[in-house]
Amino acid sequence: MADHKVLAGAHVVLPTGIVENGRVIVDGGRIAGSAPEGAPSIDLTGHWIVPGFVDMHNHGGGGASFTSGTVDDVLKGVHTHRLHGTTTVVASFVTGEMDFLTQRAGLLSELAEQGDIAGLHFEGPFISPCRKGAHDETLLRAPDPADVRKLIDAGRGQARMVTLATELPGGLDSVRLLAEHGVIAAIGHTDATYEQTVAAIDAGATVATHLFNAMPALGHRTPGPIAALLEDERITVELINDGTHLHPAALELAFHHAGADRVAFITDAMDAAGFGDGSYMLGSLAVEVKDSVARLVEGGSIAGSTLTLDRAFKRAVTIDRLPVESVVQALSANPARLLGAYDRVGSLEPGKDADIVVLDAEFGLKGVMRKGEWIVDPTAAAAA
Repeated sequence: MADHKVLAGAHVVLPTGIVENGRVIVDGGRIAGSAPEGAPSIDLTGHWIVPGFVDMHNHGGGGASFTSGTVDDVLKGVHTHRLHGTTTVVASFVTGEMDFLTQRAGLLSELAEQGDIAGLHFEGPFISPCRKGAHDETLLRAPDPADVRKLIDAGRGQARMVTLATELPGGLDSVRLLAEHGVIAAIGHTDATYEQTVAAIDAGATVATHLFNAMPALGHRTPGPIAALLEDERITVELINDGTHLHPAALELAFHHAGADRVAFITDAMDAAGFGDGSYMLGSLAVEVKDSVARLVEGGSIAGSTLTLDRAFKRAVTIDRLPVESVVQALSANPARLLGAYDRVGSLEPGKDADIVVLDAEFGLKGVMRKGEWIVDPTAAAAA
């Protein structure tokens, strides 16, 4: 019984819907179906209980970079996002030299094997110089399948996603290679036409890297990648819901066109997330963060975000007026499924990891549990 905790009285968001005055039972590190009589109970009346957030595109936080930081830095960044409800995080790299990226992949694959991160995402170097965003143009290259294979192999089974401009030479062959190896081929930082994007989806691409950002705009005669990515049921679209990357109308268009089961809210966070304004490096490029917006010092391109997923959740429900169940899908279930982790995380079901977020009535973060352990204790917050 000592290992049992009963979280009671809250609005509980389950895959089947919202349960009023519900309860979630934790047994050790997992969610349980029942509790012994007399198990300790925490009264969370008026609160929301939702699954821990899953961020499949995140470059760092807490002053630490996943691309260039030490192992301790990476763990600090991971912990920063856990404090904001992200109990599962993929470490994303920005463009770098191939040797550097393979070395980083080897280093961080150990953290993935230990369960500290949920795998690796290579955002570059196989992206379009026309849509490079905050990537060093001198290090970009076409997606030669041999190079893509090098990164997959360096990840020792922990590579989860590679973002490519699939219109470049080798792009479609690289998509096929990734699909064969069970790695997500994501279309992004691309200058592709509508037709080229359709070809990439047919070849096996399944994700749109931060839809709308770093790709041609939607045109009525040249619909470009956005139309192809939104209309195809095989694609999940990443959206950065920080109020800077997307106009609310663009977010609404994507969410309602793709549907709640095809959206993954991401942070695309960089070092400054959970840390503050100031000067940073993103890969080899200097970034200035002002009023929580990260931009390249040279050229002024948006350079990732300072977003945390608790803020994305609150904004989606209170400003974008999206249904809570749909937001939970976009923040937890959908990315967990894409990462092949839905058997363990992404929903509140018996047998899964006790990864739980407690929100107050205004959707402010009050508690975070990971594998049955409080990272942010809701009772301590109440006492304070």
